[in-house]
Amino acid sequence: MSPSHSLPSLSIIGAGSWGSALALIFARAGKNVTLWGHDATHLQIIQDSRLNARYLPGIPFPENINCTTSLEKASEAEIIFFVIPSKFFRSVAHSLAPYMLSSSSKTLISCTKGIEPTSGKLMSDILGELIPTAAIAVLSGPNLAGETARGLPAAGVLGSREESHLALLQPIFHQTHYRAYTSTDVAGIQLGGALKNIFAIATGVSDGLGMGENARAGLVTRALAEMTRLGVAMGGRPQTFSGLSGIGDLMATCFSPQSRNHQFGWQLAQGKSPLEIERSMTMIAEGLFTARSAQECARKLRVDTPIIDEVVAVLDQGKSPQSAIKELLGRRLRSEEDGLKASKDNSL
Repeated sequence: MSPSHSLPSLSIIGAGSWGSALALIFARAGKNVTLWGHDATHLQIIQDSRLNARYLPGIPFPENINCTTSLEKASEAEIIFFVIPSKFFRSVAHSLAPYMLSSSSKTLISCTKGIEPTSGKLMSDILGELIPTAAIAVLSGPNLAGETARGLPAAGVLGSREESHLALLQPIFHQTHYRAYTSTDVAGIQLGGALKNIFAIATGVSDGLGMGENARAGLVTRALAEMTRLGVAMGGRPQTFSGLSGIGDLMATCFSPQSRNHQFGWQLAQGKSPLEIERSMTMIAEGLFTARSAQECARKLRVDTPIIDEVVAVLDQGKSPQSAIKELLGRRLRSEEDGLKASKDNSL
């Protein structure tokens, strides 16, 4: 496909699996893409070999993906995708800010699925706080990086509070294999993407214990109810959790062995410790950090989150995966409709 000179320049902050997959989406559509990473050696290998063997082995990188470790260079683009793990998100945004504050024509799109510990802030809130001159948008959905990087079809939701802003951003995905829908529910889009990682850990535990397809379906269904309860209490719209960034992402992450969070739960079920699993993984399982943040938010808002609570108990309190599943099955009997309410009643 020939380059489209009418579209804005693009940078991707984060050279992991999803950041690299996004770079491939746009490069294959003829755009020049700047890919930023913190590891100079890794970036040089990608630049020279045209492969990101660490995260996306075997997938060639077009020549129009240019790697850099300079945030100043990355900041020159008109649209900047922020694809940094949540635990490093604030520090990288803080480092980028000095290069951004002199311009009011930049757009930052957060693609990170997490909730900041202690503050409970979403990634868009952090960007707005540190880089107030930029327009802020978000992108989320059922997007397994390996499939997207191989050019398989995918869809997601592009979010901004301003519909006029979405009208300018959506065309950058035109004529790619990624279909971007739009929404003004910035909070709901992010919360669906963040919370589903926790439930993927729980599903990985269930699968790792050999509990079967019925158990998995039941767990994912109850996870959707829990996601919606907490997500609405935190400012999202109920209908968003029935869309791509809610149930769509939940299904992809809970059902796929490619999901790092599902794999994390599977290994927990095999008796490995959270620290042991974390140290063995090349990529970060966001659910490990989001679980604690989500539980803090739920307690402040008095929202019932039994699955999240059990995941945190396994991760931080030494509870066995078998005991956590038994605890969920042993909860008091009640109506399904009660569990679907976005209620602040802790007795639900």
